[in-house]
Amino acid sequence: MGHFVDRRLNPKDKSLGNRRRFLKRVRSHVKKAVDEAVRTRGIADTDRGEKVIVPADSIAEPSFRHSAKAGRRDYASTGNKSYQAGDKIKKPPSGEGGGGGKEGSDSGEGEDDFLFVLSRDEFLDLFFEDMELPNLVKRGLKQIEVTKPYRAGFSITGSPSNINVERTMRNALGRRLALRRPKALEVRALREEIFKLEKVSKPTQEQRLELNVLHELLEDLLRRQRVISYIDPLDVRYNYFEQRPEPRERAVMFCLMDVSASMGEREKDLAKRFFVLLHLFLSRRYKSIDLVFVRHTHNAKEVDEETFFYARETGGTVVSTALVEAQRLIEERYPASEWNIYIAQASDGENYSGDSKKCVQLLNEELMKNCQYFAYVEIVDEAEAEFLNSEENGVELWREYRRVANRWPNFAMKRIARPGDIYPVFRELFAKKAAEDNGG
Repeated sequence: MGHFVDRRLNPKDKSLGNRRRFLKRVRSHVKKAVDEAVRTRGIADTDRGEKVIVPADSIAEPSFRHSAKAGRRDYASTGNKSYQAGDKIKKPPSGEGGGGGKEGSDSGEGEDDFLFVLSRDEFLDLFFEDMELPNLVKRGLKQIEVTKPYRAGFSITGSPSNINVERTMRNALGRRLALRRPKALEVRALREEIFKLEKVSKPTQEQRLELNVLHELLEDLLRRQRVISYIDPLDVRYNYFEQRPEPRERAVMFCLMDVSASMGEREKDLAKRFFVLLHLFLSRRYKSIDLVFVRHTHNAKEVDEETFFYARETGGTVVSTALVEAQRLIEERYPASEWNIYIAQASDGENYSGDSKKCVQLLNEELMKNCQYFAYVEIVDEAEAEFLNSEENGVELWREYRRVANRWPNFAMKRIARPGDIYPVFRELFAKKAAEDNGG
């Protein structure tokens, strides 16, 4: 078993070990503060650190103390005029004497709460610790790079379990033949011949001489057997395995955002906040995932990250164009047989008359067959949020998408009315429990 010593230098005036232990102790308070922080942050501040206030009673450590009302204790005190050594002193009545001498206060007193600052990495780790992409079992997306051992010849050192018996015995046989090591059959035949001569009751002079020669020959054979071992450490060969990177299954997330004229600044801001959260989640948790950004009005096109979040282009609303563009990119660059495909779409639900039915057709006939998970987020007006609590109520696109959700278990849809809704909706869509319910 290996023993590892971490000799990396700690940050100035800090102890990483103590910091990790402290985070473990106050985890519930830190997690709550992280969740609350995300609800109120702007787009640019989502991934920064956070100041966390931990109640003082949460950082108090238990300790053992001697009871003040039991047991026996010896004291060394200064002299006095009233008592001498050996005198017994009665305990004062309850509530009298021995007190701390502090007067009561109408406001009370205590310790200040503890202010703790989380780093960016600690903040994001805690924020995304219980989330994952749903339905990853199908083609097994890996979060870390893995390697697989491949045969790469033989080695003179290795684990006993990797000994190659055939190659070892072949080397030993070649060495024994080259050094003329006596065979066991030769020794046995010589012993039998000596045994026969020793059985003779009255051996002749020639037989005695022959017997002496045979004994000398036997000693020489046995000596050579001892010197030339049957298997020498130099003969041993081990199977050698080389660790090579294992080809990883790949995943792609399509981010489809409605930027048409019906999407006001409030709606676009909420949609961007959702996609920023999604972008941070994917880039933080998964190292091998492609992000494809598609903006759409009455036309849809693939754009880079900067354009996706900050461009001010607007126009009419035809939602199906985004789905058509996603399908085109899948056929050209991301074949379903090789990629885990995920799609996240954000819109206010307004759509060109009759186009919603085309969206349902595209989803049922094309996208949902190849898609691991489709998450639709609809940005609604705060005043209508109460009316839209029922999932059956909504504009045409929502009602049509309900048909898709009823048919496909890997299709999820949620509504967002205010910034505070983004994080709960995001957690519902990508929590580990949701992943398990969707086959992950």
